[in-house]
Amino acid sequence: MSLLAHIASAVHDGTRLHQDAALIVEDGVCAGIVAAADIPKGALRVVSDGIICPGFVDLQVNGGGGLMFNERPDPDGLRQIARAHARLGTSAFLPTLITDTPQKTRAAVAAVRSLIAAGDTIVAGLHLEGPHLSVARKGAHDPTLVRQMELEDLTYLCEASGTLPALMVTLAPENVTNEQIATLSGAGVIVSLGHTDADYETCMTAFRAGARGVTHLFNAMSPLGHRAPGLVGAALDAPGVMMGLIADGIHVHPAAMRAALAARGDGLFLVSDAMAIAGTDLKSFALNGRIVTRSNGRLALPDGTLAGADLIMPDAIATCIRDLALTSEQAIVMATSRPAELMGFATAGRLVVGAPLRAVVLRHDLGFATVLDDVSREGSPD
Repeated sequence: MSLLAHIASAVHDGTRLHQDAALIVEDGVCAGIVAAADIPKGALRVVSDGIICPGFVDLQVNGGGGLMFNERPDPDGLRQIARAHARLGTSAFLPTLITDTPQKTRAAVAAVRSLIAAGDTIVAGLHLEGPHLSVARKGAHDPTLVRQMELEDLTYLCEASGTLPALMVTLAPENVTNEQIATLSGAGVIVSLGHTDADYETCMTAFRAGARGVTHLFNAMSPLGHRAPGLVGAALDAPGVMMGLIADGIHVHPAAMRAALAARGDGLFLVSDAMAIAGTDLKSFALNGRIVTRSNGRLALPDGTLAGADLIMPDAIATCIRDLALTSEQAIVMATSRPAELMGFATAGRLVVGAPLRAVVLRHDLGFATVLDDVSREGSPD
């Protein structure tokens, strides 16, 4: 039997911060959080300079390790992406396929099923961002592939939801019906609104039909207007709706993020919107045959359109503390238990007694320090 006591200035369990605490680990399993003075006798003490917290839960990962999921929607490609994000501290993520062909969608579903069945990755499900979006708010998505949802699409998504532990679908109300949203939701799909120009009333109706999330709040949607609140206003006005946020200081101005926090702080969670460059030194990559360039923290197409984010979760947490005046306790929740709650994950994003250890150390300056466990070889997050 191996008994370890990971000692730090604080341990965050995914919900709250424990000061001057130790994380007790027995044979790779979380055995509890205790005060530093109450460490069990015989435990090997390991001192970490920073905050211990659960591995991050990221619901929007387009790529990493040099690959885009759209370019390699196969088990080996997805495994490479997963390993890159495991090294960056993520312990559960949704590989995200952006707008593409029906054949790519089916390949993505098959790849996710394969890795989850093998039980050797941090892949927790799938996020399909498109193709049922608004061309007017397409962002970096290929407009030639954007289309309305047909019966065949609806049937396939409902079937896929039954074979995956989690499925999120980002769509625009312009290209689906409320009946389709209700059917998807009833089949267990987490429906998220995004890439839309829909007005406030349309979005509120979609929420009532079963949509539960918003994809990258403020981005790829009409701005909040005092007479035309749009999706932003609807999301901030709809109890229970949860909203992803790209907190890199580029996608959303800190003042807008602070306004969203003031309105619905309990409904915001962090996403990386990571692309192929995550975990690499690459300066560019291909997206649907177009070149995306990395420069000064921005990823952009030749016309200047933002194409994903050059962001890792520790940096998003640091942005929330530095620019939004959140405490480390509040910011870490947004990268761990809150996105896990939206997807219904049982143990991901939390330090749960009896569950395999999935934890990272954040330095005192909130830079990423190390992964406490080798999450790249752990099983499914639940």
